Amino acid sequence: MGFFNNILEKLGMGKAQAATTAPGKPTDTPTPASPAETQAQETAAPAPVQSVDVTAQLEQRAAASSQKLNWRTSIVDLLKLLDIDSSLTARKELATELGCPADLMADSAKMNTWLHKAVLARIAANGGNVPQDLLD
Repeated sequence: MGFFNNILEKLGMGKAQAATTAPGKPTDTPTPASPAETQAQETAAPAPVQSVDVTAQLEQRAAASSQKLNWRTSIVDLLKLLDIDSSLTARKELATELGCPADLMADSAKMNTWLHKAVLARIAANGGNVPQDLLD
């Protein structure tokens, strides 16, 4: 998901995973783990997902903006706050990427409403702290 990944990156989400999976130069050769160490690693609990306060970030960006942007209701304003292309073409690309129903794609207002909810829901699903009233 290219376009949506840009949104997550602008919000500072997913960087830790990218940092751990980036190829690097090993400093020394790792020693093989014992069977007990291997079993302990396999049964260890996964690392908790880091929560990002999306509301605080977007409110801070809105306060610093020279434009009056209402990211809480407008997908265009949300994208503008994140310095991402908010053109109709870009929004259609994002809507297609997120699986917008074809009947909504024909009406830009309906598509925008659907897209705003879908983007916020996906942000929340990826560890973003989004208020419930914005997800309903």
